Amino acid sequence: MRKIINSYPRQFWLISVVMMLAYMFHSMLWPFLIIYTSQKLALPLTVITGLLTLNSLVGLATTFLGGAIADRFGRKWVMVISLFLCGFSWFLFQFADHFSLFALLMAFNGATTPIYRLAADAMMADVVPAEKRIDAYSILRLGNNLGVALGPAIGGFLSAISYDISFTAAGAGIFICGLLVALFSIETIPAHREKLITPGEAGGYARIVRDSKFMSLVGSYSLNRICSSTLWMLLAVYAKQNFGISESLYGFIPTTNAVMVILFQMAITSVAKKRRRESNLVLGAVFYAVAVFGVAFGQGFWAFWLCMVVATIGEMILVPTSTTYASLLAPEDMRGRYMSIYTLTGGLGTGIGPLIGGVMNDTFGPQTIWYGGGLIGGLAAFTFYISSKRKLNTIPKPSLQI
Repeated sequence: MRKIINSYPRQFWLISVVMMLAYMFHSMLWPFLIIYTSQKLALPLTVITGLLTLNSLVGLATTFLGGAIADRFGRKWVMVISLFLCGFSWFLFQFADHFSLFALLMAFNGATTPIYRLAADAMMADVVPAEKRIDAYSILRLGNNLGVALGPAIGGFLSAISYDISFTAAGAGIFICGLLVALFSIETIPAHREKLITPGEAGGYARIVRDSKFMSLVGSYSLNRICSSTLWMLLAVYAKQNFGISESLYGFIPTTNAVMVILFQMAITSVAKKRRRESNLVLGAVFYAVAVFGVAFGQGFWAFWLCMVVATIGEMILVPTSTTYASLLAPEDMRGRYMSIYTLTGGLGTGIGPLIGGVMNDTFGPQTIWYGGGLIGGLAAFTFYISSKRKLNTIPKPSLQI
């Protein structure tokens, strides 16, 4: 343990702990937000999931801005301010009582959440050498998933008592995360950034769009995020409305995801490092597609739990691989902006996946949510496969490639 700790700088461990806490407080509410909003507003699921689309659309816009600011002025204060504002937005949710207030707060929350995550990813790439990054991102994911393991379990029980308690705890907790970064972190942006930043080109994003290898990764991964967000955002409300599974019981399903990552992520990473990264992307996407499609045939808690187990296997293969690949493709002077575009995939998934699921539910029936999500997941695997064949003869296979 001492050897592992000494292998990475203090800044790495500080940000890992902060992100673990941020994910814990965020996940106290995120899996249950559709249930809470549905109970408050009593509107069709299509309308409710439209709030998630609004959350994501605003996040897409601010992610572009946040990536450019993080490259120009630094990672630390971008992370601090976004954590403060995100915590404030969660706290205010308890006072929302009609659609317009929910829409405003969803937009506010969507504007801030992806920014501290992209700043953290860029900061990790700043302080960890390329050859150690896959292990570093896996360790970061262990912490994040420890937070996700605790968050839904705590949030499920608190929400069963009072959602107001959950919103207050989540808001205060994320605000404290911002204080930790403000007081104890250092700025990590490369000191010679002034010479590296290219003026013009729409803040440098035009250069990213011309990077076909990176944009291929982003396109395929966005499809996968649509598939995975369908599972994460709609399974709780689907299980409660159709099978009577309460929030307190459902909380153990996302907790299972997190516990699996904590126990098995490093072992899976050690195996995945021996395979081509493109093969890992395809395999991980296939697991996701099978899991989401399988929910349609589930009839209760244990069936849904098994689908989450299958999805988690895909997650452990796919997510560290794609994050590391994105960071390796990013030039030093563009790291914040590259990681901001990569972060957009999560926003696209959250905005599109649940909305498609809501339309399918209201138009064709609840089970069709999972048919649509599974097909999109299969399309993600197919596009990863096509990309891997196109690049097969152009990308070498180094010993630590993932």
